[in-house]
Amino acid sequence: MFQRLKEDLHAFMDRDPAARSAWEVFFLYPGFKAVRMHRRAHRLYQKGHFFRARLISQRCARKTGIEIHPGATIGRRLVIDHGMGIVIGETAEIGDDVLLYQGVTLGGTGKDVGKRHPTIGNNVMISAGAKVLGPFKVGDNARVAAGAVVLKEVPPDCTVVGVPAKVVRRGGEKVVELDQVNIPDPVAQELSRLESKIYALEEGQKDWLE
Repeated sequence: MFQRLKEDLHAFMDRDPAARSAWEVFFLYPGFKAVRMHRRAHRLYQKGHFFRARLISQRCARKTGIEIHPGATIGRRLVIDHGMGIVIGETAEIGDDVLLYQGVTLGGTGKDVGKRHPTIGNNVMISAGAKVLGPFKVGDNARVAAGAVVLKEVPPDCTVVGVPAKVVRRGGEKVVELDQVNIPDPVAQELSRLESKIYALEEGQKDWLE
């Protein structure tokens, strides 16, 4: 228990350059509090004390703005930076050394039973506002860009960007020329395609009339 506590503290200190001391992290960081409260709630959940487990998780949500279902499985050294607005579903699984930013959702896509939330591999970073929805895996060492909506499996060592998310880097090499700022507008692309088609039809009609 104390070893896990020390691991969590060191993980926050290593990942957050604003952390000045372990005492500051322990008493003042909502992400750290959320991780510790979830570990207690999860132990109760595994023993069948569902009401008490959910009570702790809801108290955590009120205190920190971070809602983690007590059934979710969390690995070692999870760091939640800021954390406000994070939601982690019941069947979500998170590996070791994962970094989550504010507004992240690890959710489902409907009222399916069984496994319905994502599995996050080791050493994954999920940036602010990203949504990972469905019972698939985000591979080890993957990166999910801010605001991305991930609806299918992400291979290991990849970076995904956009809505819906697409792989833009694999193993450090660019797959497509795309970044978080210069994301194509799908509506504008479709309008341009239709405009080109109308122009081609009009030109064809002119040729027929002549």
